[in-house]
Amino acid sequence: MNPAKEFLGTPRVLVLVAYVLEKSLQKNEKLLEKTRREDAITIFHGWRPPGLSIRQYIERIFKYARCSNSCFVVAYIYINKFLQRTDACLSSLNAHRLLITGVMVAAKFLDDECYDNAYYARIGGVSTAEMNRMEMKFLFSLDFSLYVTTEVFMNCCLKLENEGGKYQNGDADPRLWPRRRPARQR
Repeated sequence: MNPAKEFLGTPRVLVLVAYVLEKSLQKNEKLLEKTRREDAITIFHGWRPPGLSIRQYIERIFKYARCSNSCFVVAYIYINKFLQRTDACLSSLNAHRLLITGVMVAAKFLDDECYDNAYYARIGGVSTAEMNRMEMKFLFSLDFSLYVTTEVFMNCCLKLENEGGKYQNGDADPRLWPRRRPARQR
């Protein structure tokens, strides 16, 4: 996949998040296979990898959840924080469930309007009970610490752009950063 190429109708930041997650997933699976190390099994592990790629799954979430683009960046931050705190690795067995949970939690925290857990469960292809359990595990693993500073957010956008390979000199193009929706007039 070429992250520099935008997919029709998909914001560039989502393409970059998908690219970086897929790259990380492939690297982790090669490392686990090479070292024969067992990954920490969490509630987010499925029995088998889903039929959708990360990019296709992100596009599905984007299409149906209608959350802001910023939610995907913040979900990426949350997922990394979760993985660090739980000693788990991103793999084809847990990436999709972590992603739907991360986006749902980010949307609830960031956006003015968002759907309920049952709707996110349908988008993600899991049961509502499973979505509820994943949300609770995710939130407790993050110690309910959901606030992301502007600095952390912007650094994450820069990291995504750099890892996406478009900006070799480290200069990020602010025009590509997710835009906040305008505030509602009262």
